This record gives sequence, C-alpha cells and structure tokens, in this order.
Amino acid sequence: MKSYRKELWFNIPARRGFINITPQVEACLKDSGIREGLCLCNAMHITASVFINDDEPGLHHDYESWLETLAPHEPLGQYWHNRTGEDNADAHLKRQVMGREVVVAVTNGRLDFGPWEQIFYGEFDGHRAKRVLVKIIGE
Repeated sequence: MKSYRKELWFNIPARRGFINITPQVEACLKDSGIREGLCLCNAMHITASVFINDDEPGLHHDYESWLETLAPHEPLGQYWHNRTGEDNADAHLKRQVMGREVVVAVTNGRLDFGPWEQIFYGEFDGHRAKRVLVKIIGE
C-alpha cells in the first residue's frame, strides 16, 4: 500500500468564504500515483471546514445566511469564548456544523464522486493562513 501527504494552504482575505479545492485535490491524486484507495481531506484549523456539496453560488449564499442565523458573529458578548479576548466563537460553531473532513473513494485513479459533488474549503475566521491536509492511501 502507498501513502501520500500534502498540505494545501489558504489565506482568505475576508472573514468567511468558500473555495472549491477539487482541482488541487485532483492534482494531489495524480501526483500520488494511487489508482485505488481513499482520499482524506481535513481542515487543520478549528475555525475552518472541509465539506462536499454542489458548486452553485446560490447554495453558497444560502450557507452563509443559514450559518449566520445559527451562530451570528455579533454581538460578540453573547459567547463566553469571546471573553478570553477572542472574537471568533461563532467560527468554532460554524466549523462544528460544516464538519472537519471528507473522505472520497479513489477508483481507477479518479475521485469517485456522485453527480455535482465537489470538495470545498470553508473559512469562518479568515485573514490568516490556514491549511488543509490531503492524505491518500491505496494501491
């Protein structure tokens, strides 16, 4: 069995954003030479997420609205975590809802997606560099 590891780095200039990272993950798969196995992608920061869904701008807008309804950024004082001097308690909660990682089957050297599926990096507390781990194992 072979193993491949790479870190993808992102620095979102806004507080929140979504990036389709499917092309970068596909490049990792090609570099790995693995034809059959599993591909793990996980956010290596507690205020960011990796998830699978459709690459449709209306859906991304809906995510933004829905997440802000579930865990609004302001007022900052509503969260005990922010009493430590932080202002990102909402980002931790948003990450919890959107998830830490995804696993995609690798079949015949390709990510084995269903219709419309793509891999996304979700940022909930931007303005600094954060990373996503891509780990691929198989034959």
